[in-house]
Amino acid sequence: MLFASILLALPAACGRSTAGVLDISVIGADPAANPARHATSDTAADGVLAATHAGLVGFDAEGRLIPALAERWIVTDDGLGYIFRLRDGQWADGTPITAGDVAAALRRALAPAGGVGTGGGGAPNAGVGPDRIAIRSIRVMARRVIEIDLAQPQPDLLSLLAQPELAVIAGPHGQHHAGPMELSRDGAQWRARLVPPDRPGLPLVPPPNVSRPLLLQFQPAQAAVARFANGQADLVLGGTFDSLPLATRIAMARGNLQFDPVAGLFGLDVVTAHGFLADAANREAVAMAIDRAALAAAVGVGTWQSTTRVVSPGLDGDSGAVAERWTDQTLDQRRAVAAARVAAWITATARASMPGNAAAPVLVLALPTGPGSDILFERLHADLAAIGVTLTRAAPAQAADLVLVDTVARYPRARWFLERLGCAGHAQVCSAPGDASAAAALSATNAEAAAALLADAEAQITMANGFIPLGRPLRWSLVRGTVAGFAPNPWGWHALPPLATADTGG
Repeated sequence: MLFASILLALPAACGRSTAGVLDISVIGADPAANPARHATSDTAADGVLAATHAGLVGFDAEGRLIPALAERWIVTDDGLGYIFRLRDGQWADGTPITAGDVAAALRRALAPAGGVGTGGGGAPNAGVGPDRIAIRSIRVMARRVIEIDLAQPQPDLLSLLAQPELAVIAGPHGQHHAGPMELSRDGAQWRARLVPPDRPGLPLVPPPNVSRPLLLQFQPAQAAVARFANGQADLVLGGTFDSLPLATRIAMARGNLQFDPVAGLFGLDVVTAHGFLADAANREAVAMAIDRAALAAAVGVGTWQSTTRVVSPGLDGDSGAVAERWTDQTLDQRRAVAAARVAAWITATARASMPGNAAAPVLVLALPTGPGSDILFERLHADLAAIGVTLTRAAPAQAADLVLVDTVARYPRARWFLERLGCAGHAQVCSAPGDASAAAALSATNAEAAAALLADAEAQITMANGFIPLGRPLRWSLVRGTVAGFAPNPWGWHALPPLATADTGG
């Protein structure tokens, strides 16, 4: 029981001055509603999990890697070995932190059904959800030293290990965990405080001169924004595209709205490849009809980056070999091509005497509820109507043809996108040749060959048209000007300890 295990008594923090409470509204369900949940990416509770259940490494306020359970580490010259020296400390229950506990917990967290070995064997692709890590073994080298051996280089391994879902939870009942903060229930809210220097866990080293407790309230977006507008909340975390209009109505003029520079997938996933969507050219017609510039204007965020690429443009290592699509055509020209394909499909289905299929195609889109989704649906409905396609919005539990995907990349490289859209996790519409090129890139002998293979993989997956990109994900926060310790970061969730240690000057 993940959240049940972090309810600890909170003694006074000895030897430290304490500033006032920082009141934070977090958009999302209260963790108490599902205390057995485990961390997953893109959840409102990620900051809480990272503060109370640390991994080997963590992130600071700006998303940079910092020590956590591991006080230091080295990477071997070939990039296949990561050696971590653990802190000499105690789990939150007072038992010593040992390499054996940590290694066993990581094997469970990283291994698919086949398991990750303790020695030279192991699974070729250990999984963190859809993200694969080619691990040979996780070995105990000494009481406070473990080594992770990889089958293939994984330049972003440390970023993956810092994600909340790879928090180290050891022991037969998950009783061994540690973090820099303690959490307790405070009425309808949660109170988070730094672990005092004399308590088990991961006290900050050196101890901060100033600390303050954090009061966290999980609630729907409308209530969170209202608390901020009324002066009750100092900070709102967990904002997404769906809830963005609530924030823009009150914040743009005041400069309180902060956006995280995230990369990831934001677009329409083809989940039923039959009827009109059975043909890749028809799926492309849907993508061609969308006026992304008008969507960006409707969103009302001038810095939002729309795209036709399945990989967010401008990432580290982006060779530029894959460009935006249809740049040589105007929107009207694209729509003319798309409308011709719709008309051809209607004619073909009528000739085939398929009852009920001779009419204009009707597509069902599944969206979350909220004002951002309302704007998106209105725009897409108009875009597809322009080419003769009727778009309807899925009712609860109704089967859909298209589903909105809105997720932040765990590491900002092309490989993450290509694996997410590969056949292993995207079987409805995928590209086997694209998968093959992406896999070959992992064993390429030089950077140029790897970049060429990744570009080929992106091109193949793009042409399959199983995912219709719209732009980068949007992650936002409302931040009062007096709040210190907050910074936008590329992960879309925010570490709590910097908020608790920031010196406000008061």
